[in-house]
Amino acid sequence: MPTGVRRKDAMRRTVAEHQKAVEGLLRRSWAGLPASIMDDGGTILPLAHALGRVLASDLVAPLDLPPFPNSQMDGYAVAVTGELVAEEHSQSADSDKSTTFSFLVGDTIAAGAVPAALDPGTAAPIMTGAMMPAGANAVVPVELAVPSEFVAAGGSVALPVPAAGTFVRERGSDVQCGAVVAAAGSLLNQAHLGLAAALGFTELPVRRRPRVLLLTTGDEVLAPGDPAAADGLPPGMIFDANEALLRAGLEEAGVEVLHSYVVRDDPAALLRLLEGHVGSLQAGSGPPEPSCDMVISAGGISAGAFEVVKQALGNAGPQAQMDFVHVAMQPGGPQGLGTFRGVPFLGLPGNPVSAFVSVELFLRPALSALLGAPALRHRVVAVLEHGMSSPEGKHQIRRGVYAGPEFESAPSVREVGGSSSHLLGSLAQANALIQVPAGVTELQAGAKVEVWLL
Repeated sequence: MPTGVRRKDAMRRTVAEHQKAVEGLLRRSWAGLPASIMDDGGTILPLAHALGRVLASDLVAPLDLPPFPNSQMDGYAVAVTGELVAEEHSQSADSDKSTTFSFLVGDTIAAGAVPAALDPGTAAPIMTGAMMPAGANAVVPVELAVPSEFVAAGGSVALPVPAAGTFVRERGSDVQCGAVVAAAGSLLNQAHLGLAAALGFTELPVRRRPRVLLLTTGDEVLAPGDPAAADGLPPGMIFDANEALLRAGLEEAGVEVLHSYVVRDDPAALLRLLEGHVGSLQAGSGPPEPSCDMVISAGGISAGAFEVVKQALGNAGPQAQMDFVHVAMQPGGPQGLGTFRGVPFLGLPGNPVSAFVSVELFLRPALSALLGAPALRHRVVAVLEHGMSSPEGKHQIRRGVYAGPEFESAPSVREVGGSSSHLLGSLAQANALIQVPAGVTELQAGAKVEVWLL
């Protein structure tokens, strides 16, 4: 890529083309950082904090599950022998009634106890999960016994003859020692964590999250709590919604926001900030690594007179390799993409809804493809509750309220708010994004649309 900024405002990309460009940029830029991101040796986390993280190495079972044969039911542990089966068959042939045999009742086996071996002709009361005694190979549920309750040791009980293995959980029937139960790169869910705990793990190695420098731009922007707004928001100023909105979205997507700043429309100041945070080396005994893995900015990339990101990177010399393009979508058309000191730089539009949609459509899928997290948004087809118009040649992303299927009704969705990119209130009401392809200009009520669930 040539050095410097390439201004491609007149060039239009499709959503699919820009998705490919973002994934390609991250793939190329992070290819040289395997120890930092792609194959971290393992940030060790307690199980309680590992949900939603990506496993750094294969999880290998150190023991069998179950670790011993145990009972699947409350009942009687018995030894089913060939002689007993033959006798049961003989008696069954001579009678239409079910055949039972009398057993001497042994000691009760509770879960957690190590039982004595089962004596021949004995049935031992056994609880669910309790270890099977040596010599026993089947369990008869207590409700099939006569009487249908537990009898004290030394008494007798009549039981049908089960097949060998009935209601017995054999050792290793779930997981065998040495098996890979979760491969490196797995996105850890609650089942993984439960399995890890069952295998005795208290912590797991997970990949380090990508670290991001997050910038909001504009002279008109004040951080909530800024002393300048102590007596109320000054005229012409707005509070910074993008920092909170994007931080939450990025952290949900498995990204660590290392630093965040509100940047004024001062290209030189922005450049100094970037030079202080991007590509600088961290102190330590290990190999040096960048202070951040990616820069994300909101605002300053469009066609106005004070586009600070464009202006700053245009004066950055060989440090910056950037494209500024227009994606055929609404909201979120203006996009910046490139590197600063070799670190990926994503320039997002400044309107909050546009920035949010850009993360959802471009960054989240790229991270999922490259790092295994986050999970992609669940995508469904729903029936549109009302008609909708869309501008020609633009992929529209509308905020919507999705209603899942009830009884025989199909899932449906309705738009909330309009298409304007400043309507943050309607985004807060939405639980879905309605996707309207670029080639569609009119949709009637009842039309089927693709919906991404938030």
